[in-house]
Amino acid sequence: MTQVLPERFQGLFREHYPTVLRRLNYLVGDRAIAEDLAQEVFLRLYRSPPDDLGVVGPWLHRVSTRVVYDYTRKKSAQKKLETNEFAIGIPDGNEPSSELHVLKRYERETVKHVLQQLSERDRQVLLLRYSGYSYTEIAEIVQVNPKIVGTMLNRALSRFERKYHDEEARADEG
Repeated sequence: MTQVLPERFQGLFREHYPTVLRRLNYLVGDRAIAEDLAQEVFLRLYRSPPDDLGVVGPWLHRVSTRVVYDYTRKKSAQKKLETNEFAIGIPDGNEPSSELHVLKRYERETVKHVLQQLSERDRQVLLLRYSGYSYTEIAEIVQVNPKIVGTMLNRALSRFERKYHDEEARADEG
């Protein structure tokens, strides 16, 4: 299918736009940028939709993730270019201290490491929930009964916390 019929597209847009916008806003942290990225996601849906419009929710999830990756990559490259062009080596006082930077990087790496230790399912439900997805949306993506999503999340969070504390204890010993 090369294009979605305008009426069908409008229905899909109304149904999925709030979810896509909420996820993008969570990921980029700026509502205006999230709205621009959401526009890009739905433009991609209009131009080249999935063959089965019944699975448009997970399709939009994947596309929005790719759009955020593209945006982040572009922003990073732009920042690197600006830094290279205008770097003079004098801190302006607005930058976080190097200690804070190191601590944040350590925490980020620890969280990534712990997430990698979890099962794929635990990792997926935690990331979806903390990306702003509802229990119903998570159930649809993971393909489980919506009634068990809360239990799945609680168990996944417990496993994450246990492994995170183990990592911290190991770091304190070393």
